[in-house]
Amino acid sequence: MSSNTIRLLALDMDGTLLTTDKRLTARAKDALGRASASGVWIVPATGRIFMGLPEAVRALPYLRYAIICNGACVVDAVAGRVLYRAELDVPRALEIMSWLDGQPLIYDCTVDGRSWMSADMYDVIGAYAPDPAVVGYMRSVRTPVPDLKAFVRGNAGGVQKLQAFCRDEATWRRLLAHTPFTGLEVATSVTRNVEFTREDATKGAALRALSVHLGLARDEVMAIGDGLNDLSMLRAAGVGVAMENAVTEVRAAADVITAGNDADGVAAAIEMLILNQGG
Repeated sequence: MSSNTIRLLALDMDGTLLTTDKRLTARAKDALGRASASGVWIVPATGRIFMGLPEAVRALPYLRYAIICNGACVVDAVAGRVLYRAELDVPRALEIMSWLDGQPLIYDCTVDGRSWMSADMYDVIGAYAPDPAVVGYMRSVRTPVPDLKAFVRGNAGGVQKLQAFCRDEATWRRLLAHTPFTGLEVATSVTRNVEFTREDATKGAALRALSVHLGLARDEVMAIGDGLNDLSMLRAAGVGVAMENAVTEVRAAADVITAGNDADGVAAAIEMLILNQGG
């Protein structure tokens, strides 16, 4: 593969670019900077909202585009506009939320790139995300409102994502295996969370839309991920790379398997496949 084949690199965040303790390593930052300098667009592709990206990522001087909310939205952060939307309409979102009310979980939703949560659920986040670092992050990017469904009825033109957090693994697995709705993409990015988006709101669909916007062919696109919500993205890219720590399905779909997220796997993949270092 020549050093100028790849023009766009789409990167999952958690479990991929970020270490387990949510850091961007010096080696990864260096590799990303050199790839950008060679003419490669660096594109975060995440279930997070844009402001939920780590500051170290948002501060990268060359960062312009991001795939957020598992592909429900592609943003141009420099121009301040949305390039692609695949949102749930309000009646559909309310129907799903009413069903979630009967499950042993808490949930939030993303509207216009911000995450919102009923105050009673916001207050018990710690019971559903026992890791203090995760609790802190969740609280920092979610805005509590008195009644989430009432907020959505009055303020939303569309809902980019609904996200549930289960207290136990059995509920988590049950929701992933079956929901009573059609036309949805049901995914997970971390243990015990379930994310609901419109059927065409996937990282793969968003990556294809961004590629068209930039005039890029499939073989000019590389994607790296580890979770089930990354599968469509790896399949949409000309080169799909799985982390060593990726789930079985992602590893099976990948063209290349790199080292794990705590062993600078993203940097190694960039060095080998884009910068042509190490083989």
